Amino acid sequence: MKYFITVCLATLVFSLNSFSQERNTTHKVEKGETITQIAQKYKVTPYDIYQLNPDAQSGLKPNTVLLIPQKGINSKAISKGITHKVEPKETLFGIEKKYGVSDESLKKANPELEKLGLQIGQTLFIPSSADSKIVVSTPEKVVYHEVLAKETKYSIAKQYGITIEELEKRNPEIVPNLTIGYKLIIKGNQPKTDKISVIELKKDSIKQILTKTVIPQETEIKKVYTSLSKNSDDRKKLVLLLPFNLAKIEGDTINSTATRLKKDKFLNMTLDFYSGALMAIDSAKTIGIPVDVSIFDSQETKNSSNISVIHQQNNLESADAIIGPFYQNNVEKTAALLSIANVAVISPLSKDIGNSFPNLYQTIPTADALKRAVFDYMIAKEGNIIAVVDKKKESARQFVQQNYAAVQFATLLENGSLSVANLKSLFVKDKMNYVVLASENTGMIKNTMVTMMSVMASYNVELVILELNETLDTDEISFENLTKLKLMYPSITRENNAAEAQIFKKEYRKKNKILPSTYATRGFDVTFDTMLRLSQGKSFQETADAMATQQVDNKFEYYKKPDGGYTNKGINILYYDTDLTIKEAN
Repeated sequence: MKYFITVCLATLVFSLNSFSQERNTTHKVEKGETITQIAQKYKVTPYDIYQLNPDAQSGLKPNTVLLIPQKGINSKAISKGITHKVEPKETLFGIEKKYGVSDESLKKANPELEKLGLQIGQTLFIPSSADSKIVVSTPEKVVYHEVLAKETKYSIAKQYGITIEELEKRNPEIVPNLTIGYKLIIKGNQPKTDKISVIELKKDSIKQILTKTVIPQETEIKKVYTSLSKNSDDRKKLVLLLPFNLAKIEGDTINSTATRLKKDKFLNMTLDFYSGALMAIDSAKTIGIPVDVSIFDSQETKNSSNISVIHQQNNLESADAIIGPFYQNNVEKTAALLSIANVAVISPLSKDIGNSFPNLYQTIPTADALKRAVFDYMIAKEGNIIAVVDKKKESARQFVQQNYAAVQFATLLENGSLSVANLKSLFVKDKMNYVVLASENTGMIKNTMVTMMSVMASYNVELVILELNETLDTDEISFENLTKLKLMYPSITRENNAAEAQIFKKEYRKKNKILPSTYATRGFDVTFDTMLRLSQGKSFQETADAMATQQVDNKFEYYKKPDGGYTNKGINILYYDTDLTIKEAN
């Protein structure tokens, strides 16, 4: 019986193969050939070839014979679609959006995407719009992911087989930072009702301000916060000057409040900062900090404000500290106006380096301070510091040469590329070799990383950057390799998973129905830090000279500048760890 079945099966297979060969062509795979190249040669799609050769999906081997369907019989004509060559930095999301095709239809036409992902130089078959419309017309199921402690953008993107760029495009709120508990959209589109509810929430919040006069009524605000402490003998006065620009909003006859909230990023930033400040005021009230708070609309543009009018009507010289305005030019004018009374003026958001005043406190560390913090850390660790600086980063080279003469520079070849041999010769044993990379050139970054990884068995190495480098966030640079090299960098904020930080985020979400943005957290940190200093029974200046603080995401460690005034050197040194989390360097 076994013999009979075998003969029948063999006969059946032979018959089917004979039938197939009448309608199909065969192709012998050459070394280095890809399924896309073969499909283009015979004017069919990779999907057509995979249908007849399912084993090919696991990879092509030289000398393998493939069945190729004849054009117009087993395949859709190639003329019904077009091809696309994948360029650096492109993503599936971007390509699908460019051609108006769905993720499902693109992957169906190019099955290798499921296994290998998107590759630079790869040629994709783009199905016709008629084909994709059938798929697009069916609503895609929304897939959500709630961020857990220690998760990173990379680990989440890897979990769902997407890129960091795709994740950020679907969730633009996470571009500045990833917040624990945030509900990410992984796939599909969020229902419109969800977005409307957020807008309405902000609209309701702003009504507290928009329904008042051009300058909010100070007496009403003070009534809310005068009971911060039972101790009324040594009360301090804090003033917030925030650019709500109410007159401009009330005079806008074209845009509604909701429309302006969608378009006006500056207003949203102000409202976020304000919401964080209110959380700080509530917290101060709970623990009994004796500070009275007044909030005014500074009506700011980059070169003008309403500060003089506010001062005339409310005697700002009686304040112990003032937070704001936002723009550097306006905060300097405020400091100048109140310099004789020595009222502390705290600049909450400006990164500019302007004129110095003895009563002006910059809360954002300067770019040079960030760089110096990294070098101070590496020197304290007695590391061997090597700099890889490309020709377009001359300012970085000058900074290092002028301030850190002991740092060795890796040699560049005549064409501007890195001398790998020279970099290897600079490594030393029994010390951490810190490689400070100042380049946005993909080739130089890759060469540096590959060289470092090739010597890890013999040397201790760590990759370091001095400032934000967007090239490292592209798909061309392996995040996994960055974690292996423990990429280290300076940051104004930190990844804070402590219990206190989680309480703040939970309470903020409970009150505002959304998680705090970077600006909301900064509003809390700056305001709470200021109130805490004023409650010490000393002037703000005395606390700036004597104490440093760590709030939810921001450090405040003021130091006096040689030309007067204070700047913040509260900087975090962070690094990528191999468990795909970001940690503080010890």
